[in-house]
Amino acid sequence: MSGMKQIALDIGLSAGPTLASFCAGPNEAALRHLQLWAGSPTRSPVPTYLWGASGSGKTHLLKAVREALREQGASAGWLDASVTEPPEFNDGWAVVLLDDVHLYTAVQQHAAFNWFVNAQTHQRGVLAAGDLPPAGLKLREDLRTRLGWGHVFQLQALTEPERRAVLRQAADARGVFLGDEVMDFMLTRFSRDLGSLMQLLEQLDGYALQTKRAITIPLIKSMLEDE
Repeated sequence: MSGMKQIALDIGLSAGPTLASFCAGPNEAALRHLQLWAGSPTRSPVPTYLWGASGSGKTHLLKAVREALREQGASAGWLDASVTEPPEFNDGWAVVLLDDVHLYTAVQQHAAFNWFVNAQTHQRGVLAAGDLPPAGLKLREDLRTRLGWGHVFQLQALTEPERRAVLRQAADARGVFLGDEVMDFMLTRFSRDLGSLMQLLEQLDGYALQTKRAITIPLIKSMLEDE
């Protein structure tokens, strides 16, 4: 059991995505909308749909909203492409969260439509996400039109300079020094997804403390080999 495994386990226990930890960049409007919506006891029942390429933060935001509700003692219905047997709508849910709708099977589409109709009947909010604008979704018509009738936000993936700035900021907040070569290495090797960059930084911080070494490219490589 290498030290790295232990650190990886610790990370698994750390907080999941939150609205506060979302690096908004060009997606400030969507973030502000969700902060107000999730934080309000009188949540609007008008649905919100987020769309954008993979890595633009859709799942982060849905999970962050679920977390914000959990902190308020509220529960949410959750459906993504991995839920093969979706449960019945539960009127105890404060909102319904539908992730990766573009991947839904016929069974999942049926459930999503049913949840949507029930949410509207009970005046509950719906927050959904997919990789295409509503009109482009290859879904049953009644679900597709519902996804598109409320607030629709296109999420943009952060540019390389934006990811660099976010990484620098996160490192500074941890008191971790990342030299330019290390930054370049991290961004070229792991840049697609900000979430995994943040996780890598967390692992590196722990590993550097454990081995009492500065963060260098050889350190990153030896850490990854240890996994």
